[in-house]
Amino acid sequence: QVQLVESGGGSVQAGGSLRLSCVASGFTSNIDNFAWFRQAPGKEREGVAVIVDYLTTTVADSVKGRFTIGRDSAKNAVYLQMNSLKPDDSAMYYCAADPSVTLTLQATRYKYWGQGTQVTVSS
Repeated sequence: QVQLVESGGGSVQAGGSLRLSCVASGFTSNIDNFAWFRQAPGKEREGVAVIVDYLTTTVADSVKGRFTIGRDSAKNAVYLQMNSLKPDDSAMYYCAADPSVTLTLQATRYKYWGQGTQVTVSS
């Protein structure tokens, strides 16, 4: 089993920044595929960014140029640096992981999920 715990969410004004963290524990030795998703009330869960190994990344068009995903092997953590935040970025943000190695942003492809951290951006 793999456990994922997110942190770093909060309230910020438009144009501000937040850095989300996701710490993985448990049987993580075969996990090389991590992603961030978000879900706003009344909307479907949306893929935001994915990282495979430690270098290969993909981000959604809606956050390209503003969000960056990264990994810290020493802390067994994944990060989502969010800059130039907009009110439309407000959502619950979830960390996900899967043993398969793909650059997918499809939520159904991920086996492990965290509980989420709330991000609220005010105008």
